[in-house]
Amino acid sequence: MTQPHETPIPVDSPQAFFDRELSWLAFARRVLALVEDRDLPLFERIKFVGIMGMLHDEFFMKRMSGIKRKMGVHPSKLSLDGRTADEQLVACRADILEQTRILERVLENEIRPALEREHLPIVPWDALDDAARRPLRTYFEDSVLPILTPLAVDAEHPFPFISNDALNLAATVPPENGGRERFVRIKVPDNRPRWVPLPAGNGVTPLEEVIAANLDLLFPSTPPSSVFLFRVTRGAEGEPDATNDLTSNEALQEPGSIIRLVTNELKARRFAGVVRLQVESAMPPEMTRWIAGQLGVDDRDVYPTRTLLGLSDLLALESGGRTDLELPARDPKTHPRLGGLPTTAQSILDEIKRGDIRCHHPYHSFNTSVLRFLESAAMDPDVLAIKLTIYRTSKDSPIVQALAEASRRDKQVAVLVEITARFDEAPNIAWGRFLENEGVHVAYGVEKLKTHVKGALVVREEDGQIQRYAHVGTGNYHTGTARIYEDLGILTCDPEICAEFAAVFNELTGATRRVEYQRLLVAPVTMRNRFVQLIRQEAEHARAGRKAGIRAKMNQLQDMETIQELYLASQAGVPIELNVRGLCCLRPGVPGLSENIRVFGVVGRFLEHSRIYRFANGGDPLYFIGSADWMRRNLSRRVETIMPVVDPTIQRELLDILDVYTTDNASAWDAGPDGKYVRRRPAKGEARRAAQEIFIERARAASEPTVEEAEATAGMETTATHEQADKQANIEA
Repeated sequence: MTQPHETPIPVDSPQAFFDRELSWLAFARRVLALVEDRDLPLFERIKFVGIMGMLHDEFFMKRMSGIKRKMGVHPSKLSLDGRTADEQLVACRADILEQTRILERVLENEIRPALEREHLPIVPWDALDDAARRPLRTYFEDSVLPILTPLAVDAEHPFPFISNDALNLAATVPPENGGRERFVRIKVPDNRPRWVPLPAGNGVTPLEEVIAANLDLLFPSTPPSSVFLFRVTRGAEGEPDATNDLTSNEALQEPGSIIRLVTNELKARRFAGVVRLQVESAMPPEMTRWIAGQLGVDDRDVYPTRTLLGLSDLLALESGGRTDLELPARDPKTHPRLGGLPTTAQSILDEIKRGDIRCHHPYHSFNTSVLRFLESAAMDPDVLAIKLTIYRTSKDSPIVQALAEASRRDKQVAVLVEITARFDEAPNIAWGRFLENEGVHVAYGVEKLKTHVKGALVVREEDGQIQRYAHVGTGNYHTGTARIYEDLGILTCDPEICAEFAAVFNELTGATRRVEYQRLLVAPVTMRNRFVQLIRQEAEHARAGRKAGIRAKMNQLQDMETIQELYLASQAGVPIELNVRGLCCLRPGVPGLSENIRVFGVVGRFLEHSRIYRFANGGDPLYFIGSADWMRRNLSRRVETIMPVVDPTIQRELLDILDVYTTDNASAWDAGPDGKYVRRRPAKGEARRAAQEIFIERARAASEPTVEEAEATAGMETTATHEQADKQANIEA
């Protein structure tokens, strides 16, 4: 840490930044702390073990594979904090190994014993008695054995292809007729449940152990002498040839070629290079080295483990209805302004006309707000057109069905389906083709730019005039993640916002270029410059003695130019508060560099996902929400939208949301100038304030009727009962 008498760190020095990959792993450590938190219910801790498995898988597929590519192409290129790719790999590997050791310790020493105490154990095969083994052997013979395909490695059979993230058994089969010992790979089928229930509901046994213990049925003459588990992780990027390069101008000349190119990329990804080999720690070193050699990986890519492989499968482990082992159930509540509306299609649009509506998911129901908005528009005979962006959506998306229904009703429906959304390419292509078959106008992104916009537009004819309604959000139109991701959305009929959003859609579907946005911040056209202008404006306010300050909530912060502007604003005296959920490359609290910048993040049962930006603006605050983080990719390589919020009521609501996070003393983590995070804890005698718990309670309280409303409702019900009784009496008479 820089001391006051030392020369301040320049804003463009590598010392001014944290490494992106290590900062991402610091976020994973905050999730890991929830695995270790003994105050959480048992199955909540298990859920976070599964999430850690997903986080590590994603890190290897995306980040470690990127480091490896850089090692091969640009080995001397330095990261923001001045590391070579090789130095990054060494540092990341050390961090992941430490996190893995903690996971192993907690899972084996705390969680599995706790499951046993609750009579819900994960029981290894060796611990089962004969009475428990018999039905499992029958299940294996009837439901698993027919699926298995043993693949031997010998002179006639090369080492088989090992697919990404699959569990595999490495079996050693004794020689027959004086031959040599054989290596046989058996893939654990992923279309069978990982956790096989034991008789009478006395826990589960991992499927791989059931298979390994019963391979005599697969090899009746020569049962394996040893069986070990391993797992491979491949990079997220394949190795397409030059003609399939997504950045190639020539490859994109043919109309519609992006679908073919993405499809080819998906095929290439299946065979992408191996970035991690996980093996159970009991596997003999010579076998580990041999498998690693066959896969073309070195020692640094091998990760032995003393616990379960494929930890993400723990998300499917069930509590058997034991609600005492889970957090209390929480149902999203209907927004107070949408709860008592008539069921007519027009009612929600009329409510939007009364004033903008701010929804906060998952505390407010996505189904009774955004989904209802779109389904109502699809059914409304006066609606002429619906436009929407799809970045990620659910498997059986009711939103996609609503769009198809609108098209069947002869409305103009246009959808931008982003088919390069990583890991959602295939379902998005499928949705696009489905919608095309329903008569929807489908566009597949903008050339060389990923479309990350979260917005919908409804065009309606009212009294001979055109009226537009928009939903601008921070999250995807995904009814599943809307229950577990924290997001914001605003329903509005502001004519200027709607007109500019219509222009964004025209850019997306018509390849037109519009640069004169006055209200919306649109990347990569105006957003970067506008944010720089807003930050510099706060610095000017501070120098002039006017009210100044920046408060922002986002997922990630990495853009060098934006960070440098924040440093300069801090040095001008601007107080800056940054609520960053994930990676953050900015170093807060460094004297002479960032002493006025505070960074913290919240980790809880929901994934923080909303983006809010507030600038004090000399006492007349400016508020914004939208799809973009302060990342280089968001500001320069994606189509993004940020919406100014001018409604005074919603401004107060956004300020209140920011304040709740700021005063969180239970689930917030403060970042230090060394990059380490410290979890806040209530002081002695201080009430617990966890932001997500507060938002849950507020939504519940707002959805319940007041005493006056309850009495009025009761009165109406009494009157209705009397009227019904009178009618029945008349009928009987």
